[in-house]
Amino acid sequence: MNKKSYFGDLMLFLAAFIWGTAFVAQVAGMDRIGPFTFNMARSIVAVISLGAYLIFTKAKLPKDMSFLLKGGLVCGFFIFVGTSLQQIGLQYTTAGKTGFITSFYILILPFLTMIFLKHKIDVLTWISVIIGFIGLYLLAIPSLSDFSMNKGDFIVFLGSFCWAGHILVIDYYSKKVNPVELSFLQFVVLSILSGICALIFENETATLSNIFSSWKPIMYAGFFSSGVAYTLQMVGQKYTKPVVASLILSLEAVFAALAGYLLLDEVMTSREFLGSFIVFLAMIFSQIPKDLFKKKYIGLK
Repeated sequence: MNKKSYFGDLMLFLAAFIWGTAFVAQVAGMDRIGPFTFNMARSIVAVISLGAYLIFTKAKLPKDMSFLLKGGLVCGFFIFVGTSLQQIGLQYTTAGKTGFITSFYILILPFLTMIFLKHKIDVLTWISVIIGFIGLYLLAIPSLSDFSMNKGDFIVFLGSFCWAGHILVIDYYSKKVNPVELSFLQFVVLSILSGICALIFENETATLSNIFSSWKPIMYAGFFSSGVAYTLQMVGQKYTKPVVASLILSLEAVFAALAGYLLLDEVMTSREFLGSFIVFLAMIFSQIPKDLFKKKYIGLK
């Protein structure tokens, strides 16, 4: 690995750490406001902080703005759907479980690359998907007699598809434009879409007094989780392949569970711990190079 690859991996690791600890802020932030209002407020903070950075550094806009604007719209759409489902799901499940179920995108990503990039799915990927679903079942379903997922778990699981798509579109756009400008635009889109939904679905609670009463978690999630972490992801993916990026970002689940345990006094059963461990093993297993065993076999001949 060259220095740029190490730099990219470090940026992604820091992003995963910030996101994992931010689940605590995301839970606390919805004591008085709804998920769309929270996302609108946090994204406005991100827009202001990133806008200030771009002005301070005197960033130059590209001559052809169309590609950058298109990237901002596409990335903004994926992050809007993903964060909305995540925030809604958090109302019904724990921060630790949300972190692990969200990280299921690492198993979804190979399928999306097969569909959109025409990549074939190897045997190891199929095995990792099966292992992952077993772990997800143990994590999200309380007992063998209960074959229905918790509503929050299922909503968060749907959001993991959006996060997989988000990684793909970032991989495509971030290598061709300024990643900070791209991050700025995606949060402009997120703030607008979340604001519209807040006015429609959360009209009674989306008040300035309620928003200001939640200013601490909003500021943390807006500045660190949104403004800083998503920009770190943009920068990191310039130098890291999508599958490697998804593996590093999946560490968010570990940090989320740890933060929920230390800061929110959340308790996970032995069954849920086992499920979390199996899901994480599946994440790692899915990244094993498919020719690894072939090389070892050839070496033994």
